[in-house]
Amino acid sequence: MATISNFTDLVVWQKAHSLVLNIYKTTGAFPAEERYGLVSQMRRAAVSVPANIAEGFKKRGLKDKANYYNIAQASLEELRYYLILAKDLDYIESNSDYISNISEVSRMLHGLIESLK
Repeated sequence: MATISNFTDLVVWQKAHSLVLNIYKTTGAFPAEERYGLVSQMRRAAVSVPANIAEGFKKRGLKDKANYYNIAQASLEELRYYLILAKDLDYIESNSDYISNISEVSRMLHGLIESLK
């Protein structure tokens, strides 16, 4: 079993980071009038996920760790809504791959939180 010495070693962080990169690529094609609206909100919510995983990783107390991982989960749900909205506005053809990725990261975060108990 590999030793996890840095947040980048966490598979959940790696998957969350990959999601951020994909969100940046996708939102780059959104209409210009969404630059400070939906694009900004989606990117902020997406970035919040791996950032809170990273911050939680270094927290010493289990309660603090769980809190940051929970914030990451909340940001995932916020992003889930923005993807539904983007699809309904016809900014993206499909959100199913994103929703699947969000669900996977959410399950992994849930497992991480449960492992702290």
